[in-house]
Amino acid sequence: MEFSLTQMVQQQVEKAFNCATIPEYVQKILKCPKLVLEVNFPVKMDDGSYKCFKGFRCQYDNALGPTKGGVRYHPGVTREEVEALAAWMTWKCALADLPYGGAKGGVVCDPLELSESELERLTRRFTAEIMPILSPHSDIPAPDVFTTSKTMAWMMDTFSMFKGYTEPAIVTGKPEALGGSLGRKEATGHGVAITTRELYRNVGKSLKGATVSIQGFGNVGTYSALFLEEMGAKIVAVSDSSGGVIDKDGLNLKELLECMEKHKCLAKYEKSKIWPRDDILYQDVDILIPAALENQIRKDNVEPVKAKVISEGANGPTTPDADEVLEKKGVLVIPDILANAGGVIVSHLEWVQALSGLRWEEKEINDRLEKRLVTVFDKVWKKAQEKKISLRTAAYVVAIERIAEVYGYRGVFP
Repeated sequence: MEFSLTQMVQQQVEKAFNCATIPEYVQKILKCPKLVLEVNFPVKMDDGSYKCFKGFRCQYDNALGPTKGGVRYHPGVTREEVEALAAWMTWKCALADLPYGGAKGGVVCDPLELSESELERLTRRFTAEIMPILSPHSDIPAPDVFTTSKTMAWMMDTFSMFKGYTEPAIVTGKPEALGGSLGRKEATGHGVAITTRELYRNVGKSLKGATVSIQGFGNVGTYSALFLEEMGAKIVAVSDSSGGVIDKDGLNLKELLECMEKHKCLAKYEKSKIWPRDDILYQDVDILIPAALENQIRKDNVEPVKAKVISEGANGPTTPDADEVLEKKGVLVIPDILANAGGVIVSHLEWVQALSGLRWEEKEINDRLEKRLVTVFDKVWKKAQEKKISLRTAAYVVAIERIAEVYGYRGVFP
């Protein structure tokens, strides 16, 4: 069965509702987004012509505080995708005990076909279009697929020009010179490594010598690899959209990163055979990290997956029916809302620094990230053991119980 992202979110949430006592009115609120803004806007291209683009911004729920979430540029962006990703951000922020609701945004475009000046004009116009719902206290964007710290700098500057004053707290994931936090670029991958280590610790194992396969060698996959290697694991397979590289004796990450820096893809790596990108999913390894896009592990391709642990660096990489198969096989899955929460945790620290005018050292940032993720993982692990449920359902239960508690105090206006 093919799962839409909406169906995935609904099934995952329903499982959590069935394992917890959540008031019916809260269940109804959490089944649909609070606000979705769809915009169409023109951009002047370098050749003097104009092209119209479609963009979205979804604020899913704001009971815990301002909504938080990335903006992606991709040809496959849809309203449904943005709504589902905003829902996942809602659970992720609640699980991490942050004062945020969840949001997501996107523009339908192929950024690889746009020049930097076209991307800047697109970003500034998109920011102006969604600006009525943005502010440091209502909705705070961040980088996502094919957006970067430079994209955030353009968004911040556009917002600031309209307001008449510089507002660094309007986005996170900014360049450090504009108030971006130390450790933010590495945070999501760092979090994947920390939660994977914590899983191993809870089952009484060490990461030393554990073999790892990573689908998606972008920001998240790269830093997951670097931190896991630092923790003693062995990276034996990685892939990007162009293909994969496999070496059972362990890959040379330095050389792979140099290839990515020079050629922007792994297919140009000359020291190894280039494998089909999806072969990386089926390697006989201890740990698999899907760090690309949604719907990568499905019912039609889950059987050949041999990994004993899956740590979801991407959002929504595993469909519900594939989840059931993995559970029966005894595979432990660290869900996306836990495994990749490091990014939003450090984004919160960046936002706090921007609002207060403080500047924390990288060690303090990493110490705070470590402490929070260890605490959150412990809560999820205990909930899973207590209720005899998967780590994914346990993570949802912890997150939704927190949101329900807040609604219990706040009530529903009017």
